[in-house]
Amino acid sequence: MQEFSSEDNAPRRKKVQSAEVGTDILKGLAELAPATSLTRLAEHLAMPASKVHRYLQALIASGFAEQDSTTNHYALGREALFVGLAALGRLDVVKIATPQLAALRDELNETCFLAVWGNKGPTVVHVEQAVRAVTLVTQVGSVLPLLTSSTGLVFQAFMPERETRALRDEEVSALPHLLATDLEQQAAAIRTQGLHAVHGLLLPGVNALSAPLFKAGGELCGVITMVGSATGFNADPAGAAAQAIIASAREISQRLGGLRI
Repeated sequence: MQEFSSEDNAPRRKKVQSAEVGTDILKGLAELAPATSLTRLAEHLAMPASKVHRYLQALIASGFAEQDSTTNHYALGREALFVGLAALGRLDVVKIATPQLAALRDELNETCFLAVWGNKGPTVVHVEQAVRAVTLVTQVGSVLPLLTSSTGLVFQAFMPERETRALRDEEVSALPHLLATDLEQQAAAIRTQGLHAVHGLLLPGVNALSAPLFKAGGELCGVITMVGSATGFNADPAGAAAQAIIASAREISQRLGGLRI
């Protein structure tokens, strides 16, 4: 039997250690999202900044990290997003919601999408585009604002405050006209109706309806949204489209074991 010395295994151990360090850095970028400085990342990981910088350059070259040329801050790259979305695709909510969204799109011929809560906020993970000459392009991977989109406002209404506080405070600082009491009243109304409608809030001329999805235990696990041009889609909270999206959300939640709809 051929024997191998510890020296023979050294290259393999080094590769494993390198992979572990690279993984730790990716996790650090996710935990400090949306972006972070090299100094903060190194402190967070308890690693020398020179070592973190060396690994970041390799991650940038492979597309798993990126650096803002203006701030020099680092963030997860497109390849990391691709891997994350692939993992999200295995979630029950995506599997169950996908055919429901397709049916909803076919019924009303408006673009429908599913968003889940990601490390940067409400993140689009599946889109069913309307079948028409002109469609509203909603990209998989898009991150929506918390307070200026119907999708985000539904997350704001149903998620625990500890999960949304940092993003909410960041957006409120850029929207000084928003009052905490207004947000609380709006959230209460969304929880009562199980639906939120907006008219041109995120994009002028674009209306939207959003409804929450719940899994077992009544925990929010996603939001489905229908968007359309204001010229043909008025997003009436009492209209047929609203009733259709509520029915779809109820069906998805029931299949997920949700108890709140």
